[in-house]
Amino acid sequence: MAQATLLLPARTRLVGQLLPPDVAKALGRADRSQGEAGERAQLRRQFQLVPDHWPVAALTRQRDGRDAAGASWLRADPARVSPDMTGARMLAYGEALALTDEDTANLLPALKPLFGDAGMLLDAPQPARWYLRLPVEAKLPTFAPASEVLGDDLFAHLPEGDAGRRWRALLSEAQVLLHNHPWNAQRVAQGKPPVNSLWFWGGGVLPDAVRTGFRQVKGHDVLLQSLAQVAGVEETHANGEGGVDALIDLRHLRNLDLLCRDALRPLLEALRKRELDALNLDFEDGALFSLRREQRWRLWRGPLQRLDTARPDHVPA
Repeated sequence: MAQATLLLPARTRLVGQLLPPDVAKALGRADRSQGEAGERAQLRRQFQLVPDHWPVAALTRQRDGRDAAGASWLRADPARVSPDMTGARMLAYGEALALTDEDTANLLPALKPLFGDAGMLLDAPQPARWYLRLPVEAKLPTFAPASEVLGDDLFAHLPEGDAGRRWRALLSEAQVLLHNHPWNAQRVAQGKPPVNSLWFWGGGVLPDAVRTGFRQVKGHDVLLQSLAQVAGVEETHANGEGGVDALIDLRHLRNLDLLCRDALRPLLEALRKRELDALNLDFEDGALFSLRREQRWRLWRGPLQRLDTARPDHVPA
């Protein structure tokens, strides 16, 4: 069955705008349900990992370096922090720092001995994504994703206990090295943010397999691209052929009119013409809508005027 699934932002980011009548009618007649909220949950609904775990670092490393097998990986992403009354607050990380290969060439040599002495190899195949390579049997604590730490105190998100103590010490030493590095002083003098911290997250080993029912995956998100690549989608259907079974990432959209005009209306028309059998909408807040052609006969259901008024756990009869 040919189908398309849209990954969408939380409905709260699209509120305050009325749905156009044709889209409102279709969504009012759609099947609704409620899943787990969050971007990670969205991706886990579309990709199944064997064994079942979520090693972001290993997945993105395979995309960046094609060498993730045979090791355990941890992201050690560059970050900018600002000291406050309670600790150090993360203001930016990764791509937001707009680092270049020149930045990594200057900063990494100061950090490599610190991690080398701890039995880890630090490198950066992409300036925005830094990695620690560890033995495949290494036991890693659970770290919060960098996106969850942004705007908060770093140390409030580090793991506790003996394992956490080791990583707290490594983070503190790395911060001292970066704070005193002359390259950071040069960046500040040029009006650029300093790289004065790291953030560890996403640890684990590459899964034995990643499975998905999609034949095309479209989107610029690095983790989404990594999952698709490990699942074999990239190589098999890089030319765009292979049917309509597609996963389309639109989580960056904030304009409801744009979403309706450029995505929902064309796909609803494809449903009407039998070019598509099902259209699935997966919102970051866990709201799920499933649309099919035969739902047009649900004449007793009224239109859904606004996304924020829909209760996915309450489906009209």
